Formats: sequence, structure tokens, C-alpha cells
Amino acid sequence: MDNDVIDHLKFLGFTEYEARIYLETLRADGSPKTAYEISKLSGVPRSNTYNALEVLMRKGAVLPVTEGPASYIAAAPRDMLNSIAAQTSVVCDRVADCLKNFTPRVQNQYVWVLNGEDIIEAKIEQLLSSSKESIWIKASDTVLRKHTIALKRAAKKKNMRIMIVLFGKDKAEFEFNRNCQVYIHENDGTRMGKADNLFTIVVDFQEMITVNGDRQYIAAHTKSKTIVTMALSLIRHDYYMAEIFQKFGDQISQEFGQYLAKLRLKVYTKEQTESFHEITGLPTS
Repeated sequence: MDNDVIDHLKFLGFTEYEARIYLETLRADGSPKTAYEISKLSGVPRSNTYNALEVLMRKGAVLPVTEGPASYIAAAPRDMLNSIAAQTSVVCDRVADCLKNFTPRVQNQYVWVLNGEDIIEAKIEQLLSSSKESIWIKASDTVLRKHTIALKRAAKKKNMRIMIVLFGKDKAEFEFNRNCQVYIHENDGTRMGKADNLFTIVVDFQEMITVNGDRQYIAAHTKSKTIVTMALSLIRHDYYMAEIFQKFGDQISQEFGQYLAKLRLKVYTKEQTESFHEITGLPTS
């Protein structure tokens, strides 16, 4: 657990020594500790402890509370992290302004590959919070629940339209208000094939991200008009299918088999065919 926390703190700009010292002052549970005591508890050399404490005070991670000798307590984690987040946001805005003159004129044709769940989830949250007029989504209910708070906030925006094609059974779960329209995928909601591990979102008809969390968490993010249009078309046609299935589901199943088996198995890869059999229990030949 300590190593995980230390790694997270290092990601936020702490050194190894600073992270270890902050943890030890936090463990003191409000009892002031001198640099000598902190050094012994943390295993950080005494000379390095003084330097680290100076940096931690500037970060607002520890607070000096007595003199002669000086002793320190840890700032509350949430207060400390909120302070770092606020400072980082200010610095990022400042640097973005400084770098805007270096930004290439044509940049929206690129596709950026994102790796790692934390990075991808943060990007999705950023897209949802920055949305102004529309959010189109194709996703499973289990994935979508991670972003419920951000979606609810977006749904409250004036003139917002959220459309969700849902792999799940209960569309009411995501119908936060009249701005949200939810459609059960093919009127059944069953995940089908490997592609249905994807989370696809298009924001304001201009920017999209699609995520595959099957074997590893990897995503593609772009503002490319061509690819965004393709993603919109994918979600739009899934919406068409959901509505058609709701009205003509029995006739469609009679003609093409349950879960459109006659159509799907004609074009599925071997891996997709095996997955189809696992999910549905239907024969594949």
C-alpha cells in the first residue's frame, strides 16, 4: 500500500523522500514531529529530511506548528491535493497561453492513442465536462456508471442533448432528465462480440474517443472530421436499429434469427464467432 501511495505522490511531483516524509507525518495523526523524529520514522537521511520538509511546506503538504525545535504536522490529504490541483490548473493555463503561438495550424487530423485506465478515464471526464451541446455515447451500463456524476452535470446544461445506445437492460438508470435519450441496443441490450467492449463517445459533433477495455485499457482520441463522422454514423445507426427492433423485433428475429445470428455469423471472424456462442449459447453452424 505504501509503495502504491508513494508512486501516486511521485506522479504528482513529489520526490521519493518527500512522499515518505509526508506519509510519516500523516501517520502521526496530528501529533507534531520534529525533523529528527521524522527522519527516524521515514528512514530518510536527516540532512535530506530538512530539505524535503522545506519543499513540502511550500507545497502545503506539511505545516510547522512549533519552534525550538521545529515540529511539523501533515496537512489533510484532500486539502493538500485540492491545493496541488488548483496550482497545477493555473500553471497549465499559463503554459498553454505561452505555447499557443507554437501550435500547428492543422492538428485535428491526428489520432492520439491513450494507454492506461486512469489516463483514459480522466480524458473521458474532461470531454464530458467540456461538452456544450451534445454527447452521443455507445457503451455498457457497467462502463457508463463510472461517469454518472459527469453525465448528470452535463445533462443540466442548457440546450444539451445526450443520446446513449446502451448495452444493458435498464435505460431509466441514465435518463437523468429530458435532455437524455437512452436506447437499448437492439432492444435487448446484450453485449455481442468483441466490439461491444468498446466505449464510444462523440462530443459536440467535433471530438470523439473510443475505448477498448477487453485485454488492455487502450483508447483512440481525435478531432479528425472524417473519423468523428464515422463514429457519429455508428451511433446513429445503432439508434436506428434500437428503434426498429422495438417495433419489429419479433419479425426481425424470425427472419434473421435470434441476435441476428444469420447475419452476424456470415461476417464474424473466428474469434467473434466463438464469442457469440459463449454469450448466446446459440450454435454457430
